[in-house]
Amino acid sequence: MAQSVNNSKRITQGHKNTSPLATIRRMQINLQHSTTATDNLIKLTEQDNSDIISIQESYLYKNRVVGLPKSSRHFTSRGDKCRAAIIITNNKIYAVLIKQLSNPDSVLIEVKYNTRFFAGSMYFDITKELERELDTIEELIDFRNRNELLIAVDSNSRSKTWHDSQTNKRGKILEEYIISRNLHIMNEETSRRTIRIE
Repeated sequence: MAQSVNNSKRITQGHKNTSPLATIRRMQINLQHSTTATDNLIKLTEQDNSDIISIQESYLYKNRVVGLPKSSRHFTSRGDKCRAAIIITNNKIYAVLIKQLSNPDSVLIEVKYNTRFFAGSMYFDITKELERELDTIEELIDFRNRNELLIAVDSNSRSKTWHDSQTNKRGKILEEYIISRNLHIMNEETSRRTIRIE
């Protein structure tokens, strides 16, 4: 399925337009384990000047994320079949991996740049119950200790709320969770698409 570069859910709690986070250029993309999509991401990163890129389903070789720009810092868990990653392209941004909350499907980093906040990249497996995956978000919310939190999620759910053409059962569950936790969706409708590999 072709998917908008920004179509996966980016959720933050306590987001305000005046936030220092507004000065950081962020991008999210599901690379669908494709070398072509990874190459295109590198080109797009150079054009877009993104500071923080949340990636789901990176290209893997021998269970390691490969093909990302060598000039950037990469954050992943050390597990097999890593499906979540964050790269930092701005050398002025300090970031450290929070290992105890990172696993092959979820990466959390602490970021210091004008302010202190946490950024996460998550992949929700479509074969797992969404409610169990939401427990991971709860852990991140609890850990952040009143600092701002930006989470980029490929939830494998669909909802018109984040500019999809339809809403499915998983999308409805996620919508209700977002409302119940007073989270904010930061998606922007865009015409940019990732490459669909059949």
